[in-house]
Amino acid sequence: MKISPKSIVALSYTLTNNATGEEIEKTQEDKIMKFQFGIGELLLDFEKNLIGLQKDDKFDFVIEYNDAYGPVDKYAIFDVPKDTFEIDGIIDEEMIKIGNKIPMTDNQGNKHVGLITVVMENAITMDFNHPLAGADLRFKGEVQEVFE
Repeated sequence: MKISPKSIVALSYTLTNNATGEEIEKTQEDKIMKFQFGIGELLLDFEKNLIGLQKDDKFDFVIEYNDAYGPVDKYAIFDVPKDTFEIDGIIDEEMIKIGNKIPMTDNQGNKHVGLITVVMENAITMDFNHPLAGADLRFKGEVQEVFE
C-alpha cells in the first residue's frame, strides 16, 4: 500500500540540521512515529517527499528553511522587562536563566514560547522564533508501515 492523502504512516527517521549535521530528532526503535497525511498537520514538503512511498521504502531529502519553519525573524527577538516575571513582587531567579523556555501570552491571548537568550539587570532578551527557524532540515529514514 502506498502513502496517499489521509494515510496513517509509521516512520523511523533521523532529522538533522542540513548545514551543521546536528541531530535534532531521532525515532526510537520501540517508539516509531505515526503521522496522518493530508490533514494539514505536517510540513507540506514533508508530505510531498513521502507521497507514493510504501512499506520498507527508504527516504533521504532536505526541506529548505523557507518551506519548513521560515527564516529567523529579527522582530521576534526582543527585550521583555524583568518585572514581567514577578509573582507577588518576587522574581524566580531560577526561571530566568539563559536557555530556559518560558510560555507567555500576548495581548490578544495567543500563547507563545520564548527562549531566554540574554539576562540583564532590568530586562530579559527572548527569542520567540520557532526553534527550527532558519534551518534547512534533512530527513533520512524508512517507511515502516502504511495504514488506510
